[in-house]
Amino acid sequence: MNVLIYSAKTFEISLIKEENKGRYAVSFTEKCLSLDTAKLAMNYDAISIFSADDASSEVLEELKAMGIHYITLRSTGYENIDLKKARQLGLKVANVPSYSPNSIAEHAIALCLTFSRKIVKSQHQTLEYNFLLDDLIGFNLHQKKVGVMGTGSIGEVLIKILHGFGCSILANDLNKNEQLIKDYKVQYVSKEVIAESADIIFICLPLNSSTRYLIDKDYLYQLKKKPVLINIARGAIVHTEELLKALDANVISGYATDVYEFEHRMFFYDRSKERSKDPILHQLLCHSKTLVTPHQGFATNEALQAIISTTFENLDAWKTGKDFAHELS
Repeated sequence: MNVLIYSAKTFEISLIKEENKGRYAVSFTEKCLSLDTAKLAMNYDAISIFSADDASSEVLEELKAMGIHYITLRSTGYENIDLKKARQLGLKVANVPSYSPNSIAEHAIALCLTFSRKIVKSQHQTLEYNFLLDDLIGFNLHQKKVGVMGTGSIGEVLIKILHGFGCSILANDLNKNEQLIKDYKVQYVSKEVIAESADIIFICLPLNSSTRYLIDKDYLYQLKKKPVLINIARGAIVHTEELLKALDANVISGYATDVYEFEHRMFFYDRSKERSKDPILHQLLCHSKTLVTPHQGFATNEALQAIISTTFENLDAWKTGKDFAHELS
């Protein structure tokens, strides 16, 4: 089987080669999948794509014309692929349903602590030999009321960590996790109750039609305790422009995020020499009440190994004709 890896990153290529062990003819391109780059898939049987790749209807038609049969995502989220169209075309699609919820949950805690203890400001000060504490007074997580939106695999791990800090946890999800209720005293409530009560709110939701711009001006202005908002899910769950206005109005105390709604072709690249013409991103990066990381929550050795291992499990299943749980179409 000939396999083309789109959006190949330097940090993953050696791991992919090692996992492959020569069983497939694997090629790499750093280019994202798009209508223009779909032609690169000529003479391949399968492709592997990342969350930022464009697998929309028109692109899938082009891939089918190139002879592609299989598409395996190196991600959990699959909102970038038109599954209905894939089924119509007979294209098999699979993802990595869970690779390392710990890596992302731990990154969420890192964002929270970095913000709550003003670590970035502290580092900047000490580099200037300024050792005053006047501007470095933070807050404890202990006994804080924390809202967790989404209690899937990542949200579940996050709740367990937060419980260790002594937080009181409110959760919102369509499906209640009874084990979390029993073992960690989690209270499932509406998102409106979270808005009224939470000191910190973590977003751990998938992006879909019901969650897109869930955090907009209407929701932001329901927040009663000026919470810190932490997004480790998808950028477009938050209406960034409206959030920036809420920050300026002191409606929320801060926003820490590992994602951005317009991160496509910006995150995962070195843009230091060209910068961005995106004024919203510029405001987000420069605001005194924000902390932004470049979608690195998954970037641990353990998570990368799990992603790549599952990617090859998907390819192996297709090659041998086996049914498997990761298949989406």
